[in-house]
Amino acid sequence: MSDALTTARGPFDVKLTPQAVDTAEGGATVSRLGIEKQFHGELEATSTGEMMSATGRVKGSAGYVAIERVTGTLHGRRGSFVLQHTGVMNRGASQLTITVVPDSGTDELTGISGSCGIIIADGKHSYELAYTLAPMA
Repeated sequence: MSDALTTARGPFDVKLTPQAVDTAEGGATVSRLGIEKQFHGELEATSTGEMMSATGRVKGSAGYVAIERVTGTLHGRRGSFVLQHTGVMNRGASQLTITVVPDSGTDELTGISGSCGIIIADGKHSYELAYTLAPMA
């Protein structure tokens, strides 16, 4: 694998479909959602996945975990890989980590590793995927 970090950027569309909701009286609300995304730009791909979230009793406090399989073309290389999300919001202050699951890459994306950031501005979503991948033979 190359040590050189490459970055892919572009917009994406996301659709979240509620699957189940568990609301405890006076407690946190726990939800499960289906994820569908369409990535554009340097990553031309689709993804599907599952998200679990919990909303705290105080406005702006929540947490979520998610797994999504991304399938398409990254800088011209075809294949798939899996992203793992962990997010926490503490009274409005957010922390998000999205990591490429080790050894989840297939085909021309075998060996991919890295992390992804999500930017939300003016109601639109974009991604910044920083990754390493061995040069193609």
